[in-house]
Amino acid sequence: MIIAVNTRFLLKDRLEGIGWFTYETIRRLVEWHPEHQFIFFFDRPFHEKFVFASNVKPVVLFPPARHPFLFYLWFEFAVSNALNKHKADIFISTDGFLSLKTDVPTLLVIHDLAHVHFSQQVKYWEQKYYNYFMLKFAKKAARIATVSEYSKQDIQQQYNISPEKIDVVYNGVRSDFKPVAAITKRAIKAKYSDGQDYFFYIGAVHPRKNIHRLITAFDQFKQITYAPIKLLIAGRFAWQTGVVKTAYEKAVFQKDIQFLNYVADEEVPLLMGSALGFVYVSLFEGFGIPLIEAMHCEVPIMTANVSSMPEVIGEAGIKVEPESIEAIKNGMIELYNNKAKRTALIEFGKIQRQKFSWEQTARALENSLEEIIEKNNK
Repeated sequence: MIIAVNTRFLLKDRLEGIGWFTYETIRRLVEWHPEHQFIFFFDRPFHEKFVFASNVKPVVLFPPARHPFLFYLWFEFAVSNALNKHKADIFISTDGFLSLKTDVPTLLVIHDLAHVHFSQQVKYWEQKYYNYFMLKFAKKAARIATVSEYSKQDIQQQYNISPEKIDVVYNGVRSDFKPVAAITKRAIKAKYSDGQDYFFYIGAVHPRKNIHRLITAFDQFKQITYAPIKLLIAGRFAWQTGVVKTAYEKAVFQKDIQFLNYVADEEVPLLMGSALGFVYVSLFEGFGIPLIEAMHCEVPIMTANVSSMPEVIGEAGIKVEPESIEAIKNGMIELYNNKAKRTALIEFGKIQRQKFSWEQTARALENSLEEIIEKNNK
């Protein structure tokens, strides 16, 4: 069987959510199925580390798809033609997009519908593209995989898709997320936080991630407690970051708030594992991979009580109303002052994290693939 895969998010040293999902799941499928040939569709020159085995054939398709007009050209022309040329039996697309022009059955991974709920925080042309195409993609797909029960219900309700067509596969966590030794914690704190404890956030710096309220809440927390603790924010600055910069500029305790920007992959587990607490109060998530990364690092968590986050976190985190600065501030106070609570959250995390692994995700995605194969063979 010839299985084509959309691998345009496999970017060396720049793997983020969709990239990690693609890397961890497809790498396993390739390893488990040497009897199949995999055609990887890249939209730019690729790194050889992403050619996982001899049964992988990498193909670069023009043009690089990083703009809605180029999305259309890449999927509707380049991908469609390549599927025909390589005689693909199935197409796996892990970024929520597919080709409407092909008859090749597609397993489509839709991570979330953030563009539906937060349309004002999506660039104009991207929102136009999503509004016109995403429903069509969901209807066209032979099967849909998504990363939480919340997202499954959201796709079902927003697009009127039968729940029988949607599989929940969840997300996993890399093996390098694990508890950090005391000596390493001291070194990380010396490097990043002047030797002090810190709350940690990692992800895009964007209004939907609620960084502006997190900053304001931390500043109020500091004004009340004067606790010797910092807030470290790791991640690239995305679009519409004006409110984040304004919150920072207004903060009394600016010196205790540090933007680390993009952090090297090997440093992230160390930063996570050395934190006093992980603070992730996003307004919306289809899953929230950093939550389970924190569980594996045995770091207590504060997160939001909306969308998929309660499902992912279970009892392993303090859950707060993300639009309430007061609630976020109080959550920080509890996380900082209550050592027994931190210990309990870590213990709950050890149990909750067992529900999620890339091995389980890949097996679930494999099952989705087999559902398509079985249906086509009838």
